[in-house]
Amino acid sequence: MSELLYTIATDPIFAISLTAGLAVFGLLAGVSALADAQQMRFSRIKAAARRTPRRGRRREAIHGDDLMAFVRRVVQRVNVMRDQQGEAIAQKLARAGWRSRDAQALYLFGKLALPFVLVLTALAVFFVVSPYGLPLVVRLGIVIGAGLLGSRLPELVVRNRTQKRNKEMQKALPDALDLMVICAEAGLSLDAALNRVASEIAPTSQHLADEFGLTLLELRFLPDRRQALENLSKRVELKAVQALVNTLFQTDKFGTPLAQALRVLAQELRSERMLRAEEKAARLPAIMTVPLIVFILPALFVVLLGPAILDLGEVFQKV
Repeated sequence: MSELLYTIATDPIFAISLTAGLAVFGLLAGVSALADAQQMRFSRIKAAARRTPRRGRRREAIHGDDLMAFVRRVVQRVNVMRDQQGEAIAQKLARAGWRSRDAQALYLFGKLALPFVLVLTALAVFFVVSPYGLPLVVRLGIVIGAGLLGSRLPELVVRNRTQKRNKEMQKALPDALDLMVICAEAGLSLDAALNRVASEIAPTSQHLADEFGLTLLELRFLPDRRQALENLSKRVELKAVQALVNTLFQTDKFGTPLAQALRVLAQELRSERMLRAEEKAARLPAIMTVPLIVFILPALFVVLLGPAILDLGEVFQKV
């Protein structure tokens, strides 16, 4: 600890870099914590769906009210949110699992604040403290790149979370469909089947359970059941979910047996998952070619040809 304090006191570049890194990390951590804290109003919806809300959310929400109020004031004063843009951002954040309206304010605040933080950090490091012997054009390019990175960083975070969420739900969806088939064959309605599947699939995929639970509540409270299913397809950008929604539309419109339609869809999804696994296995030889040439063949050549080369060297020395 004393060595770290000595390094900070004697090296201003390290101190500024450490401060900037902690500031960016603290900003991202605070934005993420506040986004989770604003999900408090969804705890009542989960309670209506017979789920237990997570503890500690209310305490975090109380501590984050002041900061959240500041974020709202900044976003409203800058006035960067429009109606169409707000809907697009809300849909993008919903696909990542952040459905509260405050998540939009946090997202826009991050896009506004992070470029300034990174640009000021780059200016302090490359112009105030030490230019590191770099030309002026290079330093300006680094500063501009830091600003662009700050503006794109929230989008990258949302996109990464959306991709991870979709992968998790895609893996668990065939099992969920099998459970729905069992529930439908047992005589349960669509609402009761979704409720049962959401409770059973939660240990495997909490995100898919949340989506089914929210769809169940919309089916119960919205006047149009078709709108609830369309909202599910909008929140989850997966072809399998869209196929599920279309299957439910078909069973509702034409009276097709729900269990039979879901069984066919589950078989198709399992066949598709098997095809993806076979495709990855087929690409494996091509992927392993470069590591094989770079790492394995040189060592193999050394082991096989090394003794022969040594013997030839001894022979030439005797001659």
